Amino acid sequence: MSILLQDIRFSLRQFWKHPGSSLAAVVSLALGISATVAVFSVLYKVILHPFPYRDAERIVEFNFRDKLEIEYTPPIYREQIHQLRQARSIEDVVEMDERALPDTTVDIPLDTDVVFLSGNAFPFFGVPAFLGRTFLPSDNPEGHAPQPVAVLTYQYWKKRFGGNPAIVGKSLRLGGSSYTILGVMPRSFTWWDTDVYAPLDTSDASAQSFMTVLRIKRGYTKAQAAAEIQPIFQQMEREHPLLEQSTVDVNSINERFARSLGEALYVLFAAVLLLLVIGCVNVSILLLAQGTARHHEFAVRTAVGATARRVIRQLLTESLVLGFAGVLLGVLATYRITPLAVSLLPWQLFPNGLDISVNVPVLAFSVVLAILTSVFFGIFPALQLAKPDVREIMEANSRKATGSISGRKLHSVLIAAQIALAMLLLTAAASAIENFRLLLHTDLGYDPNHTADFSVPVHTESYTTWQVRANYFHQLRERVAQTPGVVSASLGVIGPPYSDWDFKTEILGRTADGPQVCNVNFVDSEFFRSLRISLLQGRLWNETETSRGAHLAIVNESFVKRYFPNGDVLGHSVRVPELLNHPPVVLAVAGSNDWAPVIGVVGNARNNGLDDPVKPEIYFPYSFRMIDWVQLFVRASGDPMALESTVRRQVASVNPGQQISSPVVSMTERIRQQPEWARSHLIAVLSSVFSVLALILASIGLYSVVTYSVSQRINEFGIRMALGAQRRHIMQNVFAAAGLSVGAGICVGLVLNFVLQKLLMHWLGYTVHTTMLALGACVSLVFVALLACIVPAIRASMIQPMKALRVE
Repeated sequence: MSILLQDIRFSLRQFWKHPGSSLAAVVSLALGISATVAVFSVLYKVILHPFPYRDAERIVEFNFRDKLEIEYTPPIYREQIHQLRQARSIEDVVEMDERALPDTTVDIPLDTDVVFLSGNAFPFFGVPAFLGRTFLPSDNPEGHAPQPVAVLTYQYWKKRFGGNPAIVGKSLRLGGSSYTILGVMPRSFTWWDTDVYAPLDTSDASAQSFMTVLRIKRGYTKAQAAAEIQPIFQQMEREHPLLEQSTVDVNSINERFARSLGEALYVLFAAVLLLLVIGCVNVSILLLAQGTARHHEFAVRTAVGATARRVIRQLLTESLVLGFAGVLLGVLATYRITPLAVSLLPWQLFPNGLDISVNVPVLAFSVVLAILTSVFFGIFPALQLAKPDVREIMEANSRKATGSISGRKLHSVLIAAQIALAMLLLTAAASAIENFRLLLHTDLGYDPNHTADFSVPVHTESYTTWQVRANYFHQLRERVAQTPGVVSASLGVIGPPYSDWDFKTEILGRTADGPQVCNVNFVDSEFFRSLRISLLQGRLWNETETSRGAHLAIVNESFVKRYFPNGDVLGHSVRVPELLNHPPVVLAVAGSNDWAPVIGVVGNARNNGLDDPVKPEIYFPYSFRMIDWVQLFVRASGDPMALESTVRRQVASVNPGQQISSPVVSMTERIRQQPEWARSHLIAVLSSVFSVLALILASIGLYSVVTYSVSQRINEFGIRMALGAQRRHIMQNVFAAAGLSVGAGICVGLVLNFVLQKLLMHWLGYTVHTTMLALGACVSLVFVALLACIVPAIRASMIQPMKALRVE
């Protein structure tokens, strides 16, 4: 034990003697460990275990895919749900519906999203309540009216009731009905991202369940389940002619986020693994350089009687002390960085309420790798000198002994490897940043500045005739337009930049030679002026035409380019047959299936996200067909969010029980909430951070090697200067020695970059990758390498020849 303590004290003296290199090694390990564990912890939860539900990998959802490859989820009729429950491959089925109900216990009605679940839902999910209890099948017996009870989500409980634990047993009034609060769910339970769960009313035998979720029995695959339930849905299609023949896709709920983000997360994890490798290589370089510099010391120890085993034990102790210091700092940093990284994750890319903790197995793997790296490369010089030729080493001066060709080659190879990996990460980061920059400058086709959209969910029992609802919508717009600070107000069903209301379209006099699918929107004429969507041809409809639900259509530029390449679209007529019977309930004027002549063409406004081509779109007057929601697009003279409370009051002044959906965001913020924006931003930021860290670690490694190289070549430089070499010659010599490793690393990095280019573009969703970006990364690496070498080079050029020759 005393010898061990002596070795530890000697190790600490060695580190104190070289604080810069020791600290660099410790920080390198800590950065590699913390970054790797943090990213993999996110990867593990998002891809493998994103939900807290019991047997989540066997919980599946289904989508219908028609002949045009359009995916949709139709309402499932009760008869088919009974058949699903009896299927051999299905263990259980949960029925669901969703409604936005107003909380009228406050002055301005609050929007509350309520998901109605069948009585077996909470046993199905297998997650106990955080407070109180959940409702059970006994609270919602099949075929009977359910008990008026409710379960709150954790987020709604915090927002609405401030986390008051005494809320259990209290009453909650929503939409004119009173519910007894049974309990509160844990923070991680966010099924359908709702506010309140209530029992689904199954007393009406003809009632539909707009959504179902199923659990597959053990021993059955998704393919087997899809094959068994396909005939059930085919029967439903035959019984309900409005449904089209479709193929059923069965997908695990775990795949929902994996499909959109999985490949990117895998690549990011590969990037942090490279960062960990670079950190370990950095430690290797530092330890090898220190070990090489101590060859003469090892020879002296051997000459005075130290065995190779004793020398190896000393170096092993030093390596372990260094490794454990890096590991300790890395573990502490991991438990700090992981929560910080989780808090910065964009919510639209990850499950709401996702509980991400440090992944202990990966932390253990990183710790073991770091320690093994420290141990192996720390004792490597001692292993080389296990049986040294003491006489030869003692006769040579220490500087000569430490400048062996093999040592220099190993250092050069490790530096080149670091530079190559840093080059790969730097080029990928440059592509990600450029891709995000282009996304920021995407031509939206409309002006989102100073504008917000307020969604108004119309209660199903209100305004049940076309005229009454049309008058109500008109009153809403007029009342909001008169608000001080409002420049203009308009009505629409869907706002840019994304819309999924795609329908098959018919063009009068045209025989379709392929699928004619268009996005459909219902707006007033002020919609185009409020959002500043340009009118390219024809005219807009006027207020008189809107008030009577005129059969008129306006199309966008993409529609014209696809279906009327000659530009002669005005005067032609279009029709969308599916709309009249498409849920939710439509209130339409007589003859709404008639053809609507195209009276105008407007510019393309983004309706397919930020990075996909604009879809063909048809606009009809909002009164043409009205559904149970409408959006108010409000352009303000200043910040539109400052008017939120006022707009809510104006809507409530028309109907005291009408709420506005929450949350309300500006249209510029809505753009930032788009998944492609958040995804591109996340990749750009993380890849930039990883590449900068890799660059820093590589520069530290290069600086250490050049510094040690200069210290071991003092005699050589002294002789060169004594023979007439100038300071610039010495600096050139130092730069040339380092430049070989840097140049080789850049070349290897470029080769790796171009080999993996297409793969990275596919996985990370890049749309740009130019040679100029790679050249920019090269310039950055060369610049950093120059900075890393310039201080040792200046020191070498300042050597006094006589002092250098007397060093030994």
